[in-house]
Amino acid sequence: MTIYTGRGDDGKTDLRDMTRVSKTDPRIEAYGTVDELNALIGTIRPTGYDDVDDRLRTVQNHLHVVQAEFANPDPDEDDPTVRTEHVERIEGWIDEYDEELEPLTSFILPTGSDHGARLHHARAVCRRAERRAVDLASAEPIGEDALQYLNRLSDGLFTLARVVNAREGEPEEQPQY
Repeated sequence: MTIYTGRGDDGKTDLRDMTRVSKTDPRIEAYGTVDELNALIGTIRPTGYDDVDDRLRTVQNHLHVVQAEFANPDPDEDDPTVRTEHVERIEGWIDEYDEELEPLTSFILPTGSDHGARLHHARAVCRRAERRAVDLASAEPIGEDALQYLNRLSDGLFTLARVVNAREGEPEEQPQY
């Protein structure tokens, strides 16, 4: 199998059901941004913290499910979909890590150690993926759990950034107004 087909040379691509759409279609924008987020998370691992790395690996697998869901305008019962359990898993991680952190009393700047700053970057890309998914949902039905997952994941990535920075002794900086 060759990696190039030439089928996208006209600015169109195939969805999972083989429907041809523009590469700027909201579905492509949504799952393409999730793909970007997944690739960015891949650049963060390994962090040097096994628990964080395990969770990021799990997130990368979840993001493949989100991509598959967004790429499929007409899913069957056995197609991959994001479920409530995916969202709840992220919430559990956030709750667990919050116990390790000082309470947040103000906004913080997205900075810190190399891994911490890249986790903040991933959080920002996750927010963009969520915006693209909301745009898609305004035009076509998509699973509510996928939208909720992206929203919760951005909170989870923010929390992981704080945890990594705290473990590495990096102080949180508040914005100056």
